[in-house]
Amino acid sequence: MQVQPIPVTILTGFLGAGKTTLLNRILTHQHGRRIAVIENEFGEVGVDNELVISADEEIFEMNNGCICCTVRGDLIRILGNLSRRRNQFDYVLVETTGLADPGPVAQTFFADEEIRENYRLDGIVTVVDSKHAWLHLDDSRECQEQIAFADRLLLNKIDLVGPGDLERLEKRVRSMNPAAEVHRVQNSAVDVDKIINVHAFDLDAKLEHDAGFLSPASDEHSHDHEHDQHIGSVGITEERAVDHEKINEWMSRLLKEKGQDIFRMKGILNVKGAPKRYVFQGVHMQFEGRADRDWKPEETRRNTLVFIGRDLDRQALNEAFRECLA
Repeated sequence: MQVQPIPVTILTGFLGAGKTTLLNRILTHQHGRRIAVIENEFGEVGVDNELVISADEEIFEMNNGCICCTVRGDLIRILGNLSRRRNQFDYVLVETTGLADPGPVAQTFFADEEIRENYRLDGIVTVVDSKHAWLHLDDSRECQEQIAFADRLLLNKIDLVGPGDLERLEKRVRSMNPAAEVHRVQNSAVDVDKIINVHAFDLDAKLEHDAGFLSPASDEHSHDHEHDQHIGSVGITEERAVDHEKINEWMSRLLKEKGQDIFRMKGILNVKGAPKRYVFQGVHMQFEGRADRDWKPEETRRNTLVFIGRDLDRQALNEAFRECLA
């Protein structure tokens, strides 16, 4: 009998955004799950585990560097050890330091075979400090990347800002990541069922629940030049079928040349001659794609692709994709 992979949620957000408050809310919520927590702090002395409310959950701390670089080996080791005691818990939360790029953490769940077999990345939840976000949005690479990688964005501390400022912030983060679901919260108070075990990173399941998930977002942001927006998204929709070899070749080349700047990519392909949808997603240079279910007779066969990243060339992506049409 095949063992079901353990779902994992990555909690991220800039320094002081409210991640530990959110973690405590999840741990004290009556959700019936036994949760293992993996924490990471930036600095030699760990204090976060002192701030986390005592619960039945086990807390593993890694404080010998940033989780997005030196600690990745530690993360694989801890997850490997946990998988051998999987009867003691049924969910994992990874809380990253406020200075971490969540990309390499997410990549861990693609790159290591043992991890792929035992775990399922459920989603990346990013907490945004609504009051102080503007101090970092334009000049902090980490803050920008945390927003760009998110499957769920929590605009926290909404009680500290006026409605106009909140609207402006939400518009900005949606322009950076139109694929994420946005929730406005105070004191990190969110319905836990909206952020854990939501299959936000599992594209097949996500599409079954929300068929329009990958439909291009409203283009209202494309004329907003208030900021020098290095991080943004490009959506492509096309009904004509693609050639399997051409699209494969293009994706490989794209990831090789631009993978560092493509934080997330996901989509469905209408491959010529194939009865099934082809579903793919990627994190930086890690790519995962496979045939999904059969196209339904009543649905329109189409390609839908979304790229989220830094300094994306919309015209070049569209032209290169058109070259892949059958």
